[in-house]
Amino acid sequence: MMHGWGHGMGGFFGGGIWMMGLFWIAIIAVGVYLIRNSNNSNNRTERIEGKSVEDPMEIARQRYAKGEISKEEFQEIKDELLK
Repeated sequence: MMHGWGHGMGGFFGGGIWMMGLFWIAIIAVGVYLIRNSNNSNNRTERIEGKSVEDPMEIARQRYAKGEISKEEFQEIKDELLK
């Protein structure tokens, strides 16, 4: 009878070691996944922020300098932007 009990415990502990190994592999995999997703979202943000977003006033100045808008239109835009 003792042999059956001892054998059962050996099987239990052997399975427990495998389960503990799978547990740690899962924890590491989740950590790697979270780190990679964190970096991807940061990279997306950097790309969005990396685009040259021009100041509306600068755009109005450039359009006025090119003659696309009149002095009055530039003044209206400037007044609207400074509100």
